[in-house]
Amino acid sequence: MSADSRRYVAKGVAHLDIPPVAEPVDVTFVLLPKFTMLAFSAAIEPMRIANQLTGQILFRWQTLSGDGQPVACSNGVPVMVDGAFPAAQPEGMVLVCSGVEPEEQVSTALGDWLRALWRRGRTVGGLCTGAYALARAGILKDRRFTLHWENITGFAETFPDLSAARQVFCIDDRIVTCAGGVASADFMLKLIHDRFGMVLSQEVMNMCLLTARRTEADEQTTSLAARLGTRHEKLIEAVAFLEARIEEPFDLDACAAQLKLSRRQIERLFNRYLGVTPVRYMNDLRLQRGRALLAETDMSVTDVAIACGYASSSHFSKSFRAKYGLSPYRFSHFGK
Repeated sequence: MSADSRRYVAKGVAHLDIPPVAEPVDVTFVLLPKFTMLAFSAAIEPMRIANQLTGQILFRWQTLSGDGQPVACSNGVPVMVDGAFPAAQPEGMVLVCSGVEPEEQVSTALGDWLRALWRRGRTVGGLCTGAYALARAGILKDRRFTLHWENITGFAETFPDLSAARQVFCIDDRIVTCAGGVASADFMLKLIHDRFGMVLSQEVMNMCLLTARRTEADEQTTSLAARLGTRHEKLIEAVAFLEARIEEPFDLDACAAQLKLSRRQIERLFNRYLGVTPVRYMNDLRLQRGRALLAETDMSVTDVAIACGYASSSHFSKSFRAKYGLSPYRFSHFGK
């Protein structure tokens, strides 16, 4: 058995015969500090399983870091790598695996390296918050892309000219982006389906204990109705109206006029189905957004307060402390 076979083809009970493959798919993972292990493992395991099922090297993979040293993911577990990305000129697809505090982990050198690879015809992409690296590379303009929903708010503030889709994954002009988590598996299953056929893709799904493969157009999260736990049409319309205007002054009268209801009717809907007043719901939503901006950007507390619809930073700070138990300043500097 060759060294490649020992590395890429594991032994297993299940087996599937497919015609011999002449050229395997090469995938390089660039691991950034605090990357999410779930997104990485969900991408690499379907490839390993495809090799195992067929007894062939359908996929080859390698891992790189900025300095060639092991990288600790967001749960603290260190992962070994095969080398450093600045000196590498990999074949095939290159995927940046990012996660927590993505803006701090992306270097100019990484952006330049990715841009050069893409211009030479390589497919490049990002898992979870890897879109930050692609944005720094300057190759996302007019492209459809995505990243984890939790980070979209901070990304929009950092890159106001770029608009992320809330899809599971996106493929556009040799640029691949996945929302993270098990969305990486959805993308890899599509790749297996497109390159090696439906039967193998289905068998890999079975080995992963997945009952369905989401498509590129599927949303990352559940619908608003599912999130609220109700299908009440007017309540859903009211919540959607308010959530779309998070930066604007709270205006329940405008919401009532839009829905052709009275203020009291809307207040009763919120109290009955959500257990809170519309004002409390909106304040919690703004604080969640503020927390995300403080965690993912270098914005000042004042700028965050304005972006979240507060008239003053003092009001925002008081509300933030009441909800989270510490000031927004302390939160934004925690662990730094």
